[in-house]
Amino acid sequence: MCGTCGCGTGNSFSINKPGELHHDQQESHSHSHEHNHDHTHSHDLHDHAHPQNDFVHLHHHDHSHEHSHSHTIDVEKNILQFNDMQASRNRGYFEAKNIFTINLVSSPGSGKTTFLERTLTDLKSKIDFFVIEGDQQTLNDANRIDAVQIPVIQINTGTGCHLESDMIYDAVKKLEVKDNSVLIIENVGNLVCPAMFDLGENQRVVIISVTEGDDKPLKYPDMFAGSQICIINKIDLLPYVNFNVEKAKEYAKKVNPNLLFFEVSATKGDGMDIWYEWLLKVKR
Repeated sequence: MCGTCGCGTGNSFSINKPGELHHDQQESHSHSHEHNHDHTHSHDLHDHAHPQNDFVHLHHHDHSHEHSHSHTIDVEKNILQFNDMQASRNRGYFEAKNIFTINLVSSPGSGKTTFLERTLTDLKSKIDFFVIEGDQQTLNDANRIDAVQIPVIQINTGTGCHLESDMIYDAVKKLEVKDNSVLIIENVGNLVCPAMFDLGENQRVVIISVTEGDDKPLKYPDMFAGSQICIINKIDLLPYVNFNVEKAKEYAKKVNPNLLFFEVSATKGDGMDIWYEWLLKVKR
């Protein structure tokens, strides 16, 4: 469950490899996603319709606004503490196995999967890759990665808007990620909730495209503040859109002065060689 918007309340997630299940059978291998969360949730948060707006419904109780707000913060704090504990476990495992892990995040339509496909295709002879795909439904993206002949597993979050560290732990075990490899986690397309959830990764890479507004870093500062790399994708479309690359960088540096930028076109291949140089260097 997301501590701010309430997504995924009472939800389950499924973990499947391409070819294991038909799309209409994905629910058969689901896991309850309320483990270790139930005891921290107040009944006030769940006894009413529309859980995505708990604040509104809490105001209709006899409790004061101050008490309700404090109670919601406690729930969020407990959820994030549990996630951080699991993330620390993941990080220790990755370090022990020398698995370099990237959490790939973006809004929908930024070209995240195309960027990943291109990277895997061009570097798979030099790096042992493993991929975890995160989406609410379907195996579509996992099937695309499988077609590149890279080991991949799909996490479907149902109504959830982000991946969490315990999902990654379960997926890594099933995927059987090898030592001395690179694990890329393609998170659910969303610039809000994934910013809150550490997965135990080495690097968080945020992708924006020139078809989006160049003020995205100011609108979604937490995601950019928590990332180490910013990919500006679809630069081949710059002549046709109203997007100022330098202004986007300036805005991003206001929230994170240490961000490293790569300007690329995943479809055309422009700028990808510089990204590859970085990836090969950090993997050594």
